[in-house]
Amino acid sequence: MRSPITIRPATPRDEADVARVVFEGFASIANRHNFPLDFPSIEIATGFARMVLNHPKFYGVIAETDGKFIGSNFLDERGEIAAVGPITIDPAFQGRGAGRRLMQAVIERGQRASGIRLVQDAFNTVSMSLYASLGFEIKEPLVLMQGTPAGHASGRGEAHAMSEEDLDGCALLCRKVHGIDRVGELRDAIRMFKPMVLKREGQVVAYLSAPTVWTLNHGVAQTEQDLTDLLLAAGAAQGEPLALLVPTRRATFFRWCLESGLRVIKPLSLMAMGKYQEPQGAFYPSVLY
Repeated sequence: MRSPITIRPATPRDEADVARVVFEGFASIANRHNFPLDFPSIEIATGFARMVLNHPKFYGVIAETDGKFIGSNFLDERGEIAAVGPITIDPAFQGRGAGRRLMQAVIERGQRASGIRLVQDAFNTVSMSLYASLGFEIKEPLVLMQGTPAGHASGRGEAHAMSEEDLDGCALLCRKVHGIDRVGELRDAIRMFKPMVLKREGQVVAYLSAPTVWTLNHGVAQTEQDLTDLLLAAGAAQGEPLALLVPTRRATFFRWCLESGLRVIKPLSLMAMGKYQEPQGAFYPSVLY
């Protein structure tokens, strides 16, 4: 008879266990399907674990059996929308119901938000089935794309690094496109990454949050031209390839990415529960939403 699974809040003392299972869990799934690793080293997984376990706006839960750590899940609470993940289960304990328990715990916590969202690997039929059974609906088919775009910008705007002074304009733009803003994420991005904005006549018409880190990189723009202009500027400024999740229903944007030299890495799905507004402009999501 299997021992029962218990769920408890995560603490900074869980860093080593979270990092190990994040690394091993993602590696197990990616290797099984022959896709590159989202966390290619234990050091990167440790950096992630340290960030979410010590951030006041991330809620974490741990699954244990017989006192042994077997998995974790997190909820980003930096904005009006709560974002799930990543959820990871020790490969030796997969298929025992821990994933469902961890998801139920963050869904219960997320009821205080307007909506809950996540992005999952579309080739992972187990996770897709779990999330759908819990009430999530697929809103956007996505592909991860990487590369440095080649081409010529329209010249209708000035691109530069995002600063705190740009946040009000970014919030206004995001609310026009999505009905929400993501200022909490952008404040962190300014400290940790190299977010950029495109301005025209002093107004923010496009922004992107983490150009080379696809898991945390989302972009919003008034028009598709504004978005591609900023991506071209970011590609020239970053010194390394861009990485972003492209909504494939946005066919002209997807084709632009392909024609500009970006390559498809893998398919994913954006799933939502609760509030969701069909975007009213150009955009791409992060792995959160």
